Amino acid sequence: MNRVEQLEQRITELDAAELKELRAWFERRDAEMWDHQIENDSRTGKLRRLVDQALADDRAGRSTNL
Repeated sequence: MNRVEQLEQRITELDAAELKELRAWFERRDAEMWDHQIENDSRTGKLRRLVDQALADDRAGRSTNL
């Protein structure tokens, strides 16, 4: 049994309160990882193309105010 399978097995053994706590932790962990990836992509210039395209679309009138 690999590590993921072991985790799956252990998770099925959690009661409702423990599962709720695990979900909350996982959501925080997922958000932290996403934030880190966005920061890294921004630092390395990976988002520059998207920013340039958005600005060009706005200048061309292909955007709307929120």
